[in-house]
Parts: sequence; C-alpha cells; structure tokens
Amino acid sequence: MLPVVDFYFFSPTGGTKKAGELFCKSIARNINYIDLTVPKSNYGEAKSDVAVFAAPVYAGRIPGIASERFSKINGQGKKAITLVAYGVRGYDDALLELNDLASASGFSIVASGALIAQHSIVKEVGAGRPDAKDAEAIQTFGENVLQKLSASTFGEFVVPGNRPYREGMNVPFSPISLPHCIECGFCTFACPTNALQKFNGLNTNVDTCILCMACVSKCPRNARALPTHLQDSMNQKLLELKNSYLDNQFFL
Repeated sequence: MLPVVDFYFFSPTGGTKKAGELFCKSIARNINYIDLTVPKSNYGEAKSDVAVFAAPVYAGRIPGIASERFSKINGQGKKAITLVAYGVRGYDDALLELNDLASASGFSIVASGALIAQHSIVKEVGAGRPDAKDAEAIQTFGENVLQKLSASTFGEFVVPGNRPYREGMNVPFSPISLPHCIECGFCTFACPTNALQKFNGLNTNVDTCILCMACVSKCPRNARALPTHLQDSMNQKLLELKNSYLDNQFFL
C-alpha cells in the first residue's frame, strides 16, 4: 500500500467521488482529497508521488469546466491513474480526453478505469452503483495497479475513444426552482460554475450551467428540478437502460 495518494476529483453529485474513493482506498492508507468541483484559485499542494484523477462523463465527454481545472495541475513527471464515472449509457471519448489532459499536464499515466455510477439525471439508471460487486472489482484493479507501480518499468496501454473528440453537450435548459423554494442559498454554494445567483430572487445563468445537477442533489427541501419536459425527454431516452448491468472497465 502507498502511504498517501493525491485524489483530484470533479464530482457535483458525489457519484464520481464515491467510485474514485473506492479505488484510492485500494492503493493507499491515506488520501489527500483535492476537490476540483468547488471553484478556487488554489487547490492546495500535492502530497504524493502518485495522483488519481476522477471525472464524470457528460454526453461522452469530460465537462469543460472540469477539463479546465484538471489542466492547471502540474504533474512534474508524477505517476497518475485516471478514472471516469458514467451512468451506464457509455463514456465514448471521455477517458481518452482525461488521459490527454493528464499527459499534457506532465503526468505519466499508469492505468485507467471506466467506473459505473448512478446517473445524475435519470437516477433509476445505475441505481445503487457502485455496489459491492463494483467494490470487489475495483479492489482487484487497485492490487494490479500497485504491482505495476512497483515495477521498474511499465508498458503503455490504449483506452477507447477518438480524436477529434465528439461534440460536447449542448445545454439549452437548466434546473429550475419549485414554488416551495425558500432561497436558502444551498444551491448557490453547490454550483461548481457559479451559475446560480441570488439577485431579486434566485437566477440561473443558462450559459454557465453545465447541467451537473449539483443544485438539485444538494437542495435540502427538494426544491430544484429539471423542467418537466426536459426530465421527461431524458427519461424517454435513458430509462430503457435501468435494468442494464455493465461491468467496470480497466486498462493496464
């Protein structure tokens, strides 16, 4: 086991953090949590020679704001493991994109994983994931990664994806406040892009919103939701996947 690992994660609704944390615990006794979800000018100092990157998948890509924050980390030749979390539908170019970001930032990528997590918009898809079976598979992956880290040299590997990457997600709508909203402000602090502002009521900047659902998941009164027509559209597209059980994918 490593004494400590640096865990860089972007996780608006907590699923990516949960999946990535399982992996971190499989390789290190201590975790240095570096939350890229929260807007900051400085995310703190690295404490380990090994970093773990974890990001969610939005329509087959890494969210643009997450890419921007990951790209500011200076790898300095350190080793990295990259992870993406997705809600069953697919991860398309996201893992390749994250690996490109890590490589461009000066990290040497040792291994990668595509982990299943509960879908952030249609929660019936991937419900309960990561589960006990996932945890066992991630534990085994972690053991294999430790073996690779202990080797004097290690070979390269290939992850799925294409360059140029597929077009990013277009967000024409954003979550709305329901009538029982009391404007407590929890959602404004949860938003990773500062898209929510309290000014003559609670206002959402659609141009800044990335549809991450942080404001919905963190509202203590369940007073945030997608517009009904948008939620219905997402349900129609994804509910057919609610009984699909995909295994995690690992690349060494």
